[in-house]
This record gives sequence, structure tokens and C-alpha cells, in this order.
Amino acid sequence: MDGDTGVLMGRPIATGGVSRHARIRMQQRCVPADVVAQLVGFGTARHDHRGGVVVFFDKRSRRRLERAAGPEARRTLERWANAYAVVAADGAVVTVGRRDRRFRRN
Repeated sequence: MDGDTGVLMGRPIATGGVSRHARIRMQQRCVPADVVAQLVGFGTARHDHRGGVVVFFDKRSRRRLERAAGPEARRTLERWANAYAVVAADGAVVTVGRRDRRFRRN
């Protein structure tokens, strides 16, 4: 994940930064770093109205991932289909979690 770049909400971002808080949450919630990288690279992004962006997998983003990395990658990531990451304006991952309810659309 270090040094990679992606596009989030139409703007290029650096995905190398993961906050200390995010690393702790990744360990506590058993979300591997490669899943976070896939989230930032292929996930659907929604503004959180607090200055950050929530990135998560939906049906469209899972299809994008499967086209890019193959069906095996999608099957591997199905375990973390409910994972999400919050990315700050500077591109750093702020926190990571798993959701049990749908994200509200604004």
C-alpha cells in the first residue's frame, strides 16, 4: 500500500498514509492491509459530511474488482465485503471498520 496512488471522488490521492488509529482498528477488527488497499482502489466513495470520504464495497465496486483482478480475488475478498474505510482529505486512511447496516444516502 505504501506509495500507491488511486483516484477518489475524481481526485488523485496518495494511499500510503494509514493513521495509527486506523492500524489499531485494522488489527482489532481483523481487516488486512490488502483489503484496505482494495477498498481505496476499487471501493465506492461517499462523502461523510465531516471532511472525509467513506469507501466501501457495493455490487458495482465488486464487479470492478473482479474485472481487474479476476474472480479469485473477488472470492477472497467476500469475507470482507462489509468492510469500510474512512479517508481524510489528504488521502490518509483515518479508520477502518465493518458495517452491519446499510450506509445512509444523503
